[in-house]
Amino acid sequence: MDQLTSAIALDLGTTSIKAALMDKKGNLQHIVSRPAPVIDNQQGRYESNALQYIEIAGKVIEECAARTSSKPPLGLCSQRSSFLIWNKASGKPATPLISWQDDRGASCCHRLQAEAGTIHELTGLRLTPYYFAPKLSILLKDHPTWRDKLIRQEWLAGTLDTFLIWRWTHGQHFVTDASMAARTLLMDVHKRQWSDTLCHLFDIPVTVLPAIRPSIRLNLPLDIGLTLQASIGDQSAALTGCLAGNHTEALVNLGTGGFVIRPIKMAQSASEGYLQTLVYQDKNQSIQFAIEGTLNSIAAALAPYPVQNCCSEDLATNTIFCLAEPSGLGAPYFRNDWGIYFSQSTAYLTPQQITALMLEAIIFRVARILEDFHMLSPLTRAYLSGGLSQLPCLQQGIAQCVTFPVFQLQQKETSLQGAAMLACELKTKFHREAQQITISRTNTGLLEKYQCWKKWLDTLLKN
Repeated sequence: MDQLTSAIALDLGTTSIKAALMDKKGNLQHIVSRPAPVIDNQQGRYESNALQYIEIAGKVIEECAARTSSKPPLGLCSQRSSFLIWNKASGKPATPLISWQDDRGASCCHRLQAEAGTIHELTGLRLTPYYFAPKLSILLKDHPTWRDKLIRQEWLAGTLDTFLIWRWTHGQHFVTDASMAARTLLMDVHKRQWSDTLCHLFDIPVTVLPAIRPSIRLNLPLDIGLTLQASIGDQSAALTGCLAGNHTEALVNLGTGGFVIRPIKMAQSASEGYLQTLVYQDKNQSIQFAIEGTLNSIAAALAPYPVQNCCSEDLATNTIFCLAEPSGLGAPYFRNDWGIYFSQSTAYLTPQQITALMLEAIIFRVARILEDFHMLSPLTRAYLSGGLSQLPCLQQGIAQCVTFPVFQLQQKETSLQGAAMLACELKTKFHREAQQITISRTNTGLLEKYQCWKKWLDTLLKN
């Protein structure tokens, strides 16, 4: 195994922390996983213990690295927007690790609604409390002395990757990579630097922010005996692990929520309403971009229904249309006023018939995003991943509503895969296991209903 190891990867997830070795053929070996510290959720505040998090990360890396006597390059991927403030002298956290799920930044977002267009133009993102900037802005507003400590550099603030790197380099490197910086709402993705305009809007001094580094070829020696060569956001790592930057393919992930994402060669204004994601910045300072459509809370919408019992023949059996995102429509619409909604009464329908309508809504939303992406630049195929993508009904429905092949990804741990690939600068053979979805039985009414659903949705959103 020693001669075959090309990289080691560490994934700082929300619910679990994982590490793995990657061999020369691109296969992950010796995956080690431990639960992340429990997140305390009270009245919209999501907090956990940052030191426990770093301790667990160290243990999974140690256990994984023990399987090889070599010192392979390390690739790190991290949950985006989770952050903390810590004491520079002692290294002890001054705050808990505040999760990306935390909504304490909502009042800041409300205050800045008039500037939402400027924020979107500079960042490619929408103004929401999930990101680092709104939450930090509220903390500094509520605790003026904290601002002074940060300005004097007695305290430091950063996302989880920044804290881990700072700890594992004995405080020598206060940095983040471009993909993580791009999800703070403080970085101008076009200039790839912190924006004075954005920092002014959020009332966050630019001088308190970490240095922005490329995502690869970091060459940072760590006190755990490894050299960090790549650091990247978890979704960017997953996209790299699935598509390896192929601009003619798209990834559809259907899990707790859903997203449809595809790499693009540069930021494009033609993708109005869609999120623009900075995937990573390479050693030559070149940026890999992607555009992204999102589906909100689809797992929660489907939870009460017998989804496993539905098949493609259950779809398009009536003329009722549905929306199935309980927390509001995601990108490109961003309409909180439309959650779960039916065009007609469903009082006379069976649970299975209602389930079919909910699944149709997900199929149609995914198909329309893919259709928009295909119009922007032709797609040759799409890949499905995530727990809900295992449902045959969703697989068959999506495959029938698009004009290009759809595949089901068989490989797991794509974030670890992508982080490892970037650690060795994509030199390892790209390894992807996928099975094309074969349409078992054509539902002739489904595509016709999809066309009608699009017109219905467009009319609905005009009201």
